[in-house]
Amino acid sequence: MEQSTILKSYVDYLLSAGERPRNVYSFCEKIGIEEAQFYTFYASFDHIEQSVFTDIFNSTIALMTKSENFEQYDAKTKLISFYFTYFEQLTANRSLILHLLQAKQFDLRNLKKLSALRIAFKNMVNELPIEYFKVPDEKIQKLQTKGLSEMAWFQFLACLKFWIDDHSPSFEKTDLFIEKSINASFELIQNPPLENLLDFGKFLWKEKMTFN
Repeated sequence: MEQSTILKSYVDYLLSAGERPRNVYSFCEKIGIEEAQFYTFYASFDHIEQSVFTDIFNSTIALMTKSENFEQYDAKTKLISFYFTYFEQLTANRSLILHLLQAKQFDLRNLKKLSALRIAFKNMVNELPIEYFKVPDEKIQKLQTKGLSEMAWFQFLACLKFWIDDHSPSFEKTDLFIEKSINASFELIQNPPLENLLDFGKFLWKEKMTFN
């Protein structure tokens, strides 16, 4: 049995039963494979659930790089393209993602399932050709570089939480949140905070007052 088939079987079980199998042995017995074959690909159920998010990440990167103009995109365009493509795939698997993250109790305990994604995401951000707002202090410049990927990860988590709570048609408010938050972030990185930061602030205030 191929790795993708084991993953699909696990996802089908999870969504149908609403909970994990009792153990790896019972799961393997149900899908007709030896337990050793499961461990060829996955170390545990935690591992297989983490792989859902990294598989979507790898699929997103593959889709993005298919574009003939991808290498010509600037850093902000590449990041926005990543977000839109990644969240489009999350939406296609929304029932699974909400179950894995236990959306009603979304907290740090559930973020362990994103640990492998966090590494891949931060590596991607570190490879983006981002130009920083020039400051005379060398120590601050080093902090800019070091802290950028971590800041980007927290921004990703904010977008993820917004998407989980979003009930707008086609998740159009999530698209707006992504666009405005990234615009504001690059404004802070590359320039003194200007119009985009204020625009994002107004968007957050409006959503805080009206979002259900």
